[in-house]
Amino acid sequence: MKINKDQILNSNKFDLKNHEESFDFLSNNLERQGHDVKAIIGNLKDFQVAIPSWALGAGGTRFGRFSYHGEPTNLFQKLEDIGVIHSLTQSAGAVSLHIPWDIPEDYDGIKQLASSLDIKFDAVNSNTFQDQKDAKESYKFGSLSNISKAVRDQAIQHNKEVIDIGNKLGSKSLTVWLADGSNFPGQTNFQKALQYTETSLKEIYKALPDDWNMLIEYKPYEPNFYSTVIQDWGTSFMLANACGEKAFSLVDLGHHLPNSNIEQIVSTLILKGKLGGFHFNDSKYGDDDLTVGSIKPYALFLIFNELVYGMYNNPQNPNLSWMIDASHNVKDPLEDLIQSLEAIKESYAKALLVDQDALQEAQLNHDVVSCQEILQNAFKTDVRPLIQKVRLDLGGAIHPINSYRDWKVRETLIKERGKNTVATGL
Repeated sequence: MKINKDQILNSNKFDLKNHEESFDFLSNNLERQGHDVKAIIGNLKDFQVAIPSWALGAGGTRFGRFSYHGEPTNLFQKLEDIGVIHSLTQSAGAVSLHIPWDIPEDYDGIKQLASSLDIKFDAVNSNTFQDQKDAKESYKFGSLSNISKAVRDQAIQHNKEVIDIGNKLGSKSLTVWLADGSNFPGQTNFQKALQYTETSLKEIYKALPDDWNMLIEYKPYEPNFYSTVIQDWGTSFMLANACGEKAFSLVDLGHHLPNSNIEQIVSTLILKGKLGGFHFNDSKYGDDDLTVGSIKPYALFLIFNELVYGMYNNPQNPNLSWMIDASHNVKDPLEDLIQSLEAIKESYAKALLVDQDALQEAQLNHDVVSCQEILQNAFKTDVRPLIQKVRLDLGGAIHPINSYRDWKVRETLIKERGKNTVATGL
């Protein structure tokens, strides 16, 4: 299914007057407060978030998986689904592939389709957290950290193959996430596991093209619950430094212990020039992978406040890769992704409204009340008319979810693909 411009224009006609009134009211207020509304809109237009190829089907749990019907069964269909999202939101102009779940069989065809949908290829993601069909070695007891050199070599070779696949598509970065760890005390030697991981990552790093980056994820627990080899940002940072200047840490919002100060982690990594990417989701208890902004919207805003400050004040840090890493089994996956994109853009817009000069002055004067007021005034601003203006200018829908439902997109996908399809890799 493909959304055409006439559909969007016709849909926007019904909401245009209300939008214009809301936007004019907000824009005038912001201008009076000294904000450059045109510059803010420009920043929002440039902000694109990658959609992961594994998020276009219904997610699962440890106990079961419930299909949402009409799911994409191949990479072509996944790109078509991202095309629908991008047409509506104008902010999902990239895809992040997971290998081997989504190895292209027709590179030229995939690239042509992506180009026609205005979709670029973001980071490619390796998979050494589950055994692959016909693999000689097993990752049951780890991959890059495994005590067996044969297992480590297999995992290293897989990452090199992922780089080759990404290079053919125009990707510029490799994301490495390890499930390596242990469930019981004494199961592994912590030092050897870390040393093996560092040596393995260095071998992968050598295979990077000159203009590529390597992004190293971290996670405190799951699927191993006693220890994880790359368990926190400090370990990721240390390994990135050991590999070289093209290696960076990647922050996933769900990969932290409860109540971790993620905004401080983000600030530190940017200051050190080692924040390479960001995975968006939300959680109540752990790595819940819920819709972005659905549980802790203020925390997301505070993180974006540090990201915005870092992007303006830390030129030593590279441009960041942004990706949604959410998955749930009770929502239409495309609606879930649209909601996540909206929450991300809203938090970014609110962070752009923070008066950094006034905040710095309040900090210098130890005026804690003013510091809080400055942040919360920005957070409490209804920036939705700004986001709508951006979509409208770029040719998107004023209200993407409403348009998606009015056009019965899911029903159309079911008619085209069938009811009992299952997305690859899940």
